Amino acid sequence: MSESTVGSTTEQVKDQVRDKAQMAQDKAGATVGQARGRLREQIDQRSNQAGEEIRSTAHQVRSLAEQLRAQGKDMPARMVEQAADRSESFGDYLLNADGERLLSDVESFARRQPLAVAAGGLALGFAASRLLKASSSRRYRSEQDTRNWPYPDERAYPPQPGPEI
Repeated sequence: MSESTVGSTTEQVKDQVRDKAQMAQDKAGATVGQARGRLREQIDQRSNQAGEEIRSTAHQVRSLAEQLRAQGKDMPARMVEQAADRSESFGDYLLNADGERLLSDVESFARRQPLAVAAGGLALGFAASRLLKASSSRRYRSEQDTRNWPYPDERAYPPQPGPEI
C-alpha cells in the first residue's frame, strides 16, 4: 500500500470516529434534555399539588382562628390567622411558580443561607435515621416472631434443661 492510501484511510477512519462521537454526544444531549424536561414537569406537578394542599390547610387553620375568636381568644386567633396567611401565600407561590423558578429560588436561598441549609440537612438526616431505626427494630421483632414460630414469646418456650453438675 502506498503512503497516500494509508493516509487517506486513516483520515477516513478519523472522520468516521468523529462522526460517531458527535452522534453519541448529540444523543446524550437529547437524553439529558428529555430528563431535565421530565424533572421540570415533575417539579411543576408536585409543587402544584403541595400548593393546593397547603392552601386547603390554610383555610382549615383560618376556620380554627374564627372558632378561637368566637370563644373570645383574640390573641391566639390572631397568631393562628397570621400562620394561615403565611401558609396561604406560600401555597400561592407553589401554585404559580414553575420548576425552573423553584430550583432557582432554592439555589439562591442556599447561597444566601448556607448554615440554614446545612441545619435543615442535619435535621432531615437525624429524622431519617430515627425513622430507619424505628422501622428496623420493628422489622427485627417481626422477623424474630416468625422464626420462633410456635413460641413467639420467649416466656412461652418449653423449659430447657440446665447445665449438668
